[in-house]
Amino acid sequence: MSNSENTTEDFSYDTARDAAGLPARVAIYADRASVRAEIAEDLSGAGFRAIEAGALSDLLDGPISLLGDVVLVDCPYLDPSSLAALVRLDMRISQAGAQLIVSTSLEALDCVFSALDQSNPQILVGPSRAERLVAVGSTLSQISNARVREMTEEDRLSLLYLSRQVDAIAHELDRLSGPHGQVQKPSDRKLSDFKQDFRGPEANPLLNSNAQAEELQATLPDPGTVRALIARRQARIKFFEGELFADPAWDMLLDLTAAEGENQRVSVTSLCIAAMVPATTALRWIKQLVDSDVFMRMADPSDKRRAFIALTDQSREAMARYFAEIEVPLRQAA
Repeated sequence: MSNSENTTEDFSYDTARDAAGLPARVAIYADRASVRAEIAEDLSGAGFRAIEAGALSDLLDGPISLLGDVVLVDCPYLDPSSLAALVRLDMRISQAGAQLIVSTSLEALDCVFSALDQSNPQILVGPSRAERLVAVGSTLSQISNARVREMTEEDRLSLLYLSRQVDAIAHELDRLSGPHGQVQKPSDRKLSDFKQDFRGPEANPLLNSNAQAEELQATLPDPGTVRALIARRQARIKFFEGELFADPAWDMLLDLTAAEGENQRVSVTSLCIAAMVPATTALRWIKQLVDSDVFMRMADPSDKRRAFIALTDQSREAMARYFAEIEVPLRQAA
């Protein structure tokens, strides 16, 4: 047997590079020094140039100079100063053309989502070290592809399906590397914890007159019918692995349809729970569905720290027509 047959090949990642041909830079902002060091170590090991930019509070003092190609922020908890820092960073990144990745918790998700309305960030909820690396690699690959050509509608749809593959890769990396910190699963929280009642058109930014409210109620299906359909879909996980039926886009469409009929606003956190997939996966779907005009993002006029997701007019009409078509079979099943 030749020596070449006994040699183990050394594989390495082909990382994205900047205009000078150097590995792309990732700036790291995190209040916890240990987390900054951990992220920098992981990124360097994957071939990226990591810059430990400092704590979130550093974003409030002086110019924001350390951006790099990608900015990775860790903020599992938010106080007023951290929120102000995120808002300032969001504005700066949108002007500079960099890419933003934010790691947070389910509890802080609504505030983080509402603060980042300009830079089109990628938000991770309770990510593992592997998931952070996958997010950086995915973001940098999109940067490289964007330099070659504009994204087509076919590319956008492909990204929707690739979301599941990215999650599968991260899951496998976690399995190989061993357990990491316990992260609260979306299923541990109730949808009612994150929904707000807004009886009457004056409290609902979607409705500005009683006539519009009556029209919406008339066109959308009875919310009880939609909730019954959702319950039947969720009952499958009692007997089969939930991953077999993962369809986050449809689950979120159903939840938004029922919520509008119930005069409820749906927070981002609530919608992530309704998607029945990990919150980070749900956020990727929400982002793509907003970009595709299936969902729309709405600011809370009474609280700038909150934002809601709703159906667009086109999606609302499509859901009304869908339920009108299946209304007889649903009644028979009931």
